[in-house]
Amino acid sequence: MPLIDLRRAREESRQFGSREVDALRPLRWLVLGWRDLLACPVPGLVHGVAIAAFGALLLALAHDRFWLLAGAFSGFLIVAPILATGLYRVSSELERGRRTTLRETLAVWVPQDGRLVVFGLLLGLAGTGWVMTSASLVTGFSSVPVTRPVEFIRHVVLDESSWLFAAWLALGGVLAAPVFASCVVALPLLLDTRSGVLGAVLTSWRVVLRNPLPLALWAALLLALTLAGMAGALVGLVVVVPWLAHASWHAYRDLVDPRAGSKAG
Repeated sequence: MPLIDLRRAREESRQFGSREVDALRPLRWLVLGWRDLLACPVPGLVHGVAIAAFGALLLALAHDRFWLLAGAFSGFLIVAPILATGLYRVSSELERGRRTTLRETLAVWVPQDGRLVVFGLLLGLAGTGWVMTSASLVTGFSSVPVTRPVEFIRHVVLDESSWLFAAWLALGGVLAAPVFASCVVALPLLLDTRSGVLGAVLTSWRVVLRNPLPLALWAALLLALTLAGMAGALVGLVVVVPWLAHASWHAYRDLVDPRAGSKAG
């Protein structure tokens, strides 16, 4: 039996219908996500505090290593979906009229479901790969030695005569786009159904291909709000992380019909 059974994954993906939404639908997801955060704030704020604290620790450890700091914080955008897994459960239960306790939310992190573990490892590898790629690009092509964040800003970001920053951003976009397409609805789908990892990823790609404009807007909103949360000593992440997590659940509910069968999507 092959390690990756593509045919089986395709058949599995076809069990789920994909829906087409209007271009501004992501704004509605933000409204619904904010409603969920207000309805059950404790699990979300605990997640937000934990992730902001991790970011502060990373900042303290990497303040003099530009390659780790720049790559890791951009890599955060890649692995963020797995960090929000427990909050998808909160929104799922709120749909049923039930508020989830913090203990129930944290129980999602217990590695009982191998699918979530595998997906988390894959996202972790993607984030690590970007950190190494980011460091290699800047250290290999910078005209002057760059070792500290201030040197990265001065000689890469603010150097108008250099193409390096534009290349760094472009490469980050090229690497991030397929990761976003692979996980935009995959994790909520794994939590909500018994789909395999590859089947969930293929479903996520089908959704993106059917809704390119709404999901381009969604990606821009995720990036903008996350960067806003990082500004101001990362304090904003305490609210932004759970807000976007709850909103991502509503994106999944709008874009995927788990009961549609092969006739939909």
